[in-house]
Amino acid sequence: MRKDQAMRPILVTGAAGGRQGSTGRHVTRMLLERGQAVRAFVRTDDARAAELRAMGAEVVVGDLREIASVIPAVRGVRRAFFTYPVTDGMLDATAVFAAAARQEGLERVVDVSQLAADPAAGTPHMRRHWVSEQVFDRAGVGAVHLRAAVFFENLAVLADAGDGRTLEMPLGSAETVLPLVAGADVARVATGLLTGPDGEVDPVCRLTGEVMTIGEAARAFGLVYADQDPRRWRHRATALYGDAVTVEHLSHLWELFRAIGGGHALYQVTEAIERVGGRPPRTLRDFTAARPRPVTR
Repeated sequence: MRKDQAMRPILVTGAAGGRQGSTGRHVTRMLLERGQAVRAFVRTDDARAAELRAMGAEVVVGDLREIASVIPAVRGVRRAFFTYPVTDGMLDATAVFAAAARQEGLERVVDVSQLAADPAAGTPHMRRHWVSEQVFDRAGVGAVHLRAAVFFENLAVLADAGDGRTLEMPLGSAETVLPLVAGADVARVATGLLTGPDGEVDPVCRLTGEVMTIGEAARAFGLVYADQDPRRWRHRATALYGDAVTVEHLSHLWELFRAIGGGHALYQVTEAIERVGGRPPRTLRDFTAARPRPVTR
């Protein structure tokens, strides 16, 4: 990375982080560790924003769905990282960001998508992600779509919300297979793309770090998997997440994996994590070992 590139900030959305992977937070930290100037976009100027300033980031506060917020944020940058939580408003935010990025002449936008994004995908949110990809592509801003598998963090939320003994999910048999990835590995690949050389790159980057059964995944958290009735799951998820889009997406996603069952051959660990991210993918056991112990109920 040239010195003049490092001096020009990279814009990172979702920089405050959250419980859906915190890729924006990870990307901010990784870029700063490389000596790269970072402009961190957050929704609220709170304690997390103060932490970003302390890390050395320039913090801007705004709404990704509001063009008056986004144009000033992208002004003066060449590259940007775009992520949006699993909630309402993603396509609005995509359209606003793509328009602003095109107007300001961005050369590369790395966005977080989903592994099976497609117009015929099995969940509404995956289909929305495919539409989001098309919007970025047509904006001509050098978009790279990170089609990520299920984040370890998604399972961690459910593990922590349980009874401390079981991981209850509507996935049928304990032999149902999931493609998984650490949020930090997705961020590491994004950081590699954002700081890499100019020129053409593959516009789609699939990211799967580990393939395992839900029974194996539960054991990595020190739990036993238990199948849960889908209707009970929806009721529980509504109370846990408090967001209709999140519940809609995860309910359809688990239904999809339940129907596929034990097809290991459908998924594979992708080499881009090591090639672009610079290290082999993290395992779920590594992830769980590094987590703070949940509060005993």
